[in-house]
Amino acid sequence: MAIRSKDDAEQLRERARSMYFSNETVDWFLGSASAAQLRAVMGLLEYELDVRERNKRARLYRRAKFPQVKSFEGYDFSEVGMPDGYTEDDLKSLSFVDAAQDFVFYGQTGRGKTHLAIAIGNACVKAGKTVRFYTTAELAMALGRANREHALEACMRDISKNDLIILDEFGYVPLDIESAQLLFQVMSDCYEKRSLVITTNIEFSKWGTVLGDDKMAGALIDRIVHHGRLIEFTGASRRMETSLMLGKAKS
Repeated sequence: MAIRSKDDAEQLRERARSMYFSNETVDWFLGSASAAQLRAVMGLLEYELDVRERNKRARLYRRAKFPQVKSFEGYDFSEVGMPDGYTEDDLKSLSFVDAAQDFVFYGQTGRGKTHLAIAIGNACVKAGKTVRFYTTAELAMALGRANREHALEACMRDISKNDLIILDEFGYVPLDIESAQLLFQVMSDCYEKRSLVITTNIEFSKWGTVLGDDKMAGALIDRIVHHGRLIEFTGASRRMETSLMLGKAKS
């Protein structure tokens, strides 16, 4: 039966917003509902669950702040050097996120490191996990600002809510001492609590230069090596190949 008045509709909305159905109520309804009533309520509940799932995913995407959305579809793994005993399917399974393990994606610019990192983040969001994408420079600036504004604790707490943190372009921009120390704190706090994916073109031996402190770099590398994996990206620059292909298409 259709709702007859605006008052009825408003009462339904108000009660729906406040309801968390108990088993007793469900049993009562099942004991008296007709087949048509049961179908109608099932339709209502299924639609509500779908709305909640879509809204949750939208919130997760807003939080993730991907510069653009990428996926595994069509990604070429032929020049991605996986660790011994680890496969493309292992990476796609996201089991490393559940285990709070880390990855370092190492290779020169344009090899597809950021694409793969975002594809992992995108898959995590679809699986209902909380992700945050940062460039290293962006995070360093945010930490420094939060520290100066006496809001560092809140900033750190927000970062800690993520299942996966993607730290892009590590080492591309020089860091001052304060930013390096705060960044080290964030990366250290991830250890065995949440996953960290780092993209970089800087080999481990030069991380001390990035952080301005060889001891900090050594401690960080030890933790990553102990509970993480290195993936090396080789081959020609994918950006260069794309530019060449576009150039040929125009000529």
